[in-house]
Amino acid sequence: MSIRIGILGATGYTALELIKILLRHPEATIVALTSRQEGSPHVASVHPQLTGRLDLCLENLEPTAVAAKTDMVFSCLPHGASASSIMPILEGNTRVVDFSADYRLRDVPTYEQWYGQVHPDPQRVGKTVYGLPELFASEIGSAQLVANPGCYPTSAILAMTPLLREGIVDPSEIIFDSKSGVSGAGRSPKLTTHYPECNESLAAYNVGRHRHTPEIRQILGLAAGREVDVLFTPHLIPMDRGILTTAYAKPLKSVSESEVIHVLRSFYADRPFVRVVDHLPATKDCTHTNFCDITARVVGGRIMTISCIDNLIKGASGVAVQNMNLMFGVPETMGLL
Repeated sequence: MSIRIGILGATGYTALELIKILLRHPEATIVALTSRQEGSPHVASVHPQLTGRLDLCLENLEPTAVAAKTDMVFSCLPHGASASSIMPILEGNTRVVDFSADYRLRDVPTYEQWYGQVHPDPQRVGKTVYGLPELFASEIGSAQLVANPGCYPTSAILAMTPLLREGIVDPSEIIFDSKSGVSGAGRSPKLTTHYPECNESLAAYNVGRHRHTPEIRQILGLAAGREVDVLFTPHLIPMDRGILTTAYAKPLKSVSESEVIHVLRSFYADRPFVRVVDHLPATKDCTHTNFCDITARVVGGRIMTISCIDNLIKGASGVAVQNMNLMFGVPETMGLL
């Protein structure tokens, strides 16, 4: 099998990581890269790391032209623009993994409230598979369209889902404190990610209004079987990549630290990219990998989980390839180990 790949919006950090993974994937062939930039720059001029590794130019192709020569499209476009481009692709047999938030949420009003725009493809909202393989692998395999998860939600959801499913923690009060490297803000220049602004500084941002909040609530609500009350606070930390999330929850029954870790380890026993560890994990443990490392502590009458991922790999491009592998029936780990 050779899976012909197209990438929409191939200029950003996640697209670069995606290309690097696909170049070592034995069943993937990249045949199309798109960009809304003027001209047709060679990919190596946009991403110098790819010099001598991929001989393609970025073209301003219509979505239907990309679909005509591909089996699989990854959309790395921003929300709104992504759904608009994906819609004509889905009219054929081409399969799609969408990196944006356009299809993650299950109802249109929530999307429009948090993203501040009219959804261009409302009929697919609530019908699209959420692309977290550790929870939805069976649905991903048969899907034509998969919504790649957000990076913060991945670190939060993977850590807390097993405890909610087992009825160990109270769904009415869960706090997530997350810290992310600067690459999570994307490649486009911004004042807050300008080197003199963010270096040697740690700052919270979008407190109480970060767009990943409803996504975390939605998936954890499915795990709990009821509405989950989440307080999520993200922070920007002066490092290139990585997310570390510490969660705090009330136990519903008396449990030891070892029992909580056992629940996590049992839940993910057959999942190749979740490592439940006894030590306190650090972001460097997962850098440039598709792993999520998780541990737990019981402190002061609370259950704490600590999880970390590489925001560009497990939080974006790595899990996208993991989803593609499931969609095309090849080993889930292909190209990722």
